[in-house]
Amino acid sequence: MNGKTVWERFSPMITIVLIVWFSQLSAAQSSCESRCGQRSGDCSCQATCESLKECCADYRQFCLQISPHSGTLLGGAHFVILNTTFDPASKLVCRFNSEIDTQGYVDSGNRGHCVSPLLYESGWIPFEVSTDNGATFNRHGTWLAVHHSKVSAEFKITLHNATKWQYYGTPNTGGSLTMSWNASLLTAAAVNVELWGYRETGEAYSDSWNPELRFLYSLGKAVPNSGSFTFIPRCANKSFSDWEIGALRVSPSMKDEGARDVAALWTGVHALAWHLEEKFRNDSAAWAYDKCISWHETEQDLPEFLSEIADCPCTLAQSRADTGRFHTDYGCDIEKGSVCTYHPGSVHCVRAIQASPKYGAGQQCCYDDTGAQVLTADSIGGNNPDRGHDWGSPPYRKPPRVPGVSHWLYDVITFYYCCLWSDNCHYYFTHRPSSDCRTYRPPKVGVVFGDPHFITLDGSNYTFNGKGEYYLLNTTYKALTVQVRTEPVSLENGSLAKATRLSAVAMQESGSDVIEVRTTRLPDHLEVLRNQQVLSFSEQSWMDLKGVFLYSSVRGNVSVMFPSGAGVEVRGRGGLMTVSVLLPEEFLNHTSGLLGSMNNDPQDDFMFKNGSVLFRDSSPEDLFIFGADWAISNETSLFTYDTADLLNTYFYAEKHDPAFVPVYSVIENPDDPLYGEMSELCGQDPFCKFDTMTTKNLAMGNATKISFQSHMSLVKDLEPVLSCGWLAPPTKGKKEGTTYLAGSIVNFTCNKGYVLTGSAEQTCLSTGMWSGNTPQCVSENILGIVLGSVGGALTLITMVFVIYRHSNKRNPRESGLYTPEAYFQSWLNESSQTPFVMQPCSPKKDCGTP
Repeated sequence: MNGKTVWERFSPMITIVLIVWFSQLSAAQSSCESRCGQRSGDCSCQATCESLKECCADYRQFCLQISPHSGTLLGGAHFVILNTTFDPASKLVCRFNSEIDTQGYVDSGNRGHCVSPLLYESGWIPFEVSTDNGATFNRHGTWLAVHHSKVSAEFKITLHNATKWQYYGTPNTGGSLTMSWNASLLTAAAVNVELWGYRETGEAYSDSWNPELRFLYSLGKAVPNSGSFTFIPRCANKSFSDWEIGALRVSPSMKDEGARDVAALWTGVHALAWHLEEKFRNDSAAWAYDKCISWHETEQDLPEFLSEIADCPCTLAQSRADTGRFHTDYGCDIEKGSVCTYHPGSVHCVRAIQASPKYGAGQQCCYDDTGAQVLTADSIGGNNPDRGHDWGSPPYRKPPRVPGVSHWLYDVITFYYCCLWSDNCHYYFTHRPSSDCRTYRPPKVGVVFGDPHFITLDGSNYTFNGKGEYYLLNTTYKALTVQVRTEPVSLENGSLAKATRLSAVAMQESGSDVIEVRTTRLPDHLEVLRNQQVLSFSEQSWMDLKGVFLYSSVRGNVSVMFPSGAGVEVRGRGGLMTVSVLLPEEFLNHTSGLLGSMNNDPQDDFMFKNGSVLFRDSSPEDLFIFGADWAISNETSLFTYDTADLLNTYFYAEKHDPAFVPVYSVIENPDDPLYGEMSELCGQDPFCKFDTMTTKNLAMGNATKISFQSHMSLVKDLEPVLSCGWLAPPTKGKKEGTTYLAGSIVNFTCNKGYVLTGSAEQTCLSTGMWSGNTPQCVSENILGIVLGSVGGALTLITMVFVIYRHSNKRNPRESGLYTPEAYFQSWLNESSQTPFVMQPCSPKKDCGTP
């Protein structure tokens, strides 16, 4: 063996193998293949890598960006993969939610394309892409699936005269129907126009209960892709006409009829009146009545859900202010002209954001032009609870939680049966009665604004000009955390003021997605991040995320809503950020941080982490120490550090900068050139004065003034309102007045031939009770009999009294005791051969409400 050891003979080979293995490992760790969102080695595949200039070379090849990034949950949305190219020979397969595959393709420009599938859920959906026909999936992205009614108009089919479509076949409604779409969205010369129906099968509230969207038939085959289609509807045969809700789809004619998950455009889900059976067209009211009765009988066998939904806010102002729990119902929006098709007499409706916990039910609240709640007991335009929440509810995918369509099946088409296609609303309102507001409790609100001024949840106010990152709110209930970041204010001359402003806020509840909102270089524009990745609201203003909802219709306003009912409103104004936090009463005795201890006692608002409390009238210097105590740590931080400046200023530095010493107070000097304008602008507003003088900027002072006024208006709108509850009109009578809040007066009258007994007027008292007695309408005939009986009784008593007086003169009693009852019994005994016996009264019977 030439004297060589085994190691000496094999060590070169082992060394080569190790070198190759380590080089392969290093290369793998320098790639983003199947590693999106991770960081290892000398490069990153995280969302922050591009701004930090530390991405792996193949980041965009494997961590995908797409356009458009959203589309209807019904599927068929076509999107292109950006910033990367593919081998023309690649066979693309796109997989959604790790389970649903659709066929992709590579175009002549080597760009990859995917088509979204039917998902039965809304929100951000993970997807993967394979280039080897599904053998491996190593590229990753996210797709936003959207409620059918929230899809942008340019990406869906429009029904011309939608009311005609949904009343077709009822008296005086017929003729042709027209639909239109953006033809450029479908790369086909000819298209099929298809009808798809929706239903839910299996036993309600069991594992066998499932959604089903099914192709029914085509209205047109290989019709020109002109962007418009007109037809005269024919009655469908029985097997199809049993499908009463659904949607129309336009798809390329080269695909098979009813092919799933192909590029397509959809209408919204709607009532399919236009295709129902001949019986409907012959007598739509009778047909709808039968359907209404059948639904009524089915509802009686389903679980009761009304007891677990929240009561409505008492006033329109409350409903629009309580943004953590209620949001505008787009079917009746005061900001869009109050077109309230399903709620005549209402000017605005809101929906409870969260579905009920057990049954996934929804709440709706509607209001008239006086701001009072409209109830179905008074008007067909009143608000209705929903067995299926219109927006669906996590975990989605199963009835009655499928966004949009479950609600249509249980709450909307049934309204057509009973109320719109026939006049039998009393059946509908038996199962969908309005909820009043007797148990509603408005949330508490705290705010930070301007050069940061804080108004706590219990109403204390102070100024804290620290530089760093702090707990605005930390709760033991639902683990809600809200953190704020501050930075020095830049003066107009470029120097830094001895004052700070908010630059970012980050929040999370019980393991939800982390939401961060921060200022940008553009005035009043806010940037929103989800788990450190910037979100775009260019396609959708509403987003369903993990454990949180977002709404942003303009770049300067962001609403964040959590399942607990907590809401965070972020506003950009005049270069300043304002953050309002709304908390329902469940958070009482569970909060700490810069917004204080919410317990209806402002005396302990300035509580340190260790539980010690600072007096409310403490000096600004002591309050500064209190604020600094609520600095966060890197371990607890929710913030994104995606620039070198953020890393150096906040991540690698102390969370509260002890070197930054602010101005604690300002002196109003009439000799100051800004004093006159400041006085005219601010009046007696101390926050406006402070910010104007510390920043030497009237615009900032004005922004602070507006923010403070907005907060006070919000507090006013959320003041508790007492309700005495609904009052019924008397049978055979009427009432005047449909407001049931403290101080409201309701008047009662009777129909002709009836007389009112009880109170003709009742007032809602501060005790929460109605004044007076329950009014009743009694027939004049019955009243005559009653009065005749009373008159006869009075005549009898008078006769007895006369006889008694006469008898007393003739035969005075020796006992000298006088009792009318005794003399009455004596008289009866003396004037009758049969002893008189008092009969017991009949037991009291309750005949119910007349």
